[in-house]
Amino acid sequence: MGEKHKVHFEPVDIEIEVDEEETVLDAAFRQGVMLMHGCRQGQCAACKAFLLDGDMEMDPFSTFALNETEEEEGFVLLCKSYAYGDLDVELIAYHEDMLETGVPIQMVHAEVEEIEALTHDIKRLVLNLVDPPEMNFIPGQYAELYLPGSNEHRAYSMANTTSSAERAEFIIKVYPGGMFSSYLEEDLKVGDKMKVKVPFGMFMLHEKSEGDIIFLGGGSGMAPIWSILNHMAEKGIGRKATFYYGARTKKDLFYLDELAALEEKLPGFRFVPALSEPDPADEWDGETGLITDVLNRLEGDLGGTEAYLAGPPPMIDAAIPVIEMKGVERESIYFDKFTTTGEAEGSKKKEVRGPEAPERLG
Repeated sequence: MGEKHKVHFEPVDIEIEVDEEETVLDAAFRQGVMLMHGCRQGQCAACKAFLLDGDMEMDPFSTFALNETEEEEGFVLLCKSYAYGDLDVELIAYHEDMLETGVPIQMVHAEVEEIEALTHDIKRLVLNLVDPPEMNFIPGQYAELYLPGSNEHRAYSMANTTSSAERAEFIIKVYPGGMFSSYLEEDLKVGDKMKVKVPFGMFMLHEKSEGDIIFLGGGSGMAPIWSILNHMAEKGIGRKATFYYGARTKKDLFYLDELAALEEKLPGFRFVPALSEPDPADEWDGETGLITDVLNRLEGDLGGTEAYLAGPPPMIDAAIPVIEMKGVERESIYFDKFTTTGEAEGSKKKEVRGPEAPERLG
């Protein structure tokens, strides 16, 4: 380890200790400080901040995240920044009520407990935690899963809640040629050892709010919303909530019985699935069309509502203007956008909507 320095964040008056061999963002993670972040690869600008004073160097980053003019003015990306003296840093985007709700990052050794096919291209992966035997996270956050015997990893949202902290559960879409998902489909088996780095992300329920909630998801975007919904049921959070879930055909739907059971447990909760390409053989009598069109048709004024979106980028990009048009304030829209990276990789990009729209590449 290298020499240690202090980093003071304005205007929130929080101070952390940073080792010269770790980034400022990683140091914040280690100490449970929830700074805005996305890709953690210097590509998304989520962790952009302003250096007020001190000696800092940055690893290479994308000019889409931080251009030359901004760098010259003193802007930095905390995921690529190393302190070589005490620093004063001004945060640009942050959720004040969440800054100190973070959970320190930990590496967990686990064993594959179960692999279950939920649909033709979505699998449920359950890991039993071995060392340590429990993990800390906030429902809605994600973990990095490492390929057995490798340092290669991909990021997936956890689908369980903290009531089962001895396990880690994931809902994973299988992509042809995807690095991790192909391994899950073809090679991974019960009993295999895996490493999990956890937790990351800022997609989580804002529990200080009492407003109604709109959830909107598609595909494996079910995972973080499923985690949050079950957390609400366990904690007795009775806020009115509607979950719009989009799929192509009936064979792409899952957890229908479980969601019906949640409607019994959660007062004011309603699940609305919709099929965009229903097969006549489905004999589907539910909602049809794009899930954003269904939401637009069924919802009236959503003023004072919070929206939580998780799933494919086109769905989320289409949903945000619809939800804003319905009266949801921009700062009350939070989203977790999943996409592939590289050549058909089974990874995802995460985004959280707040003062900015940070994103990460898995």
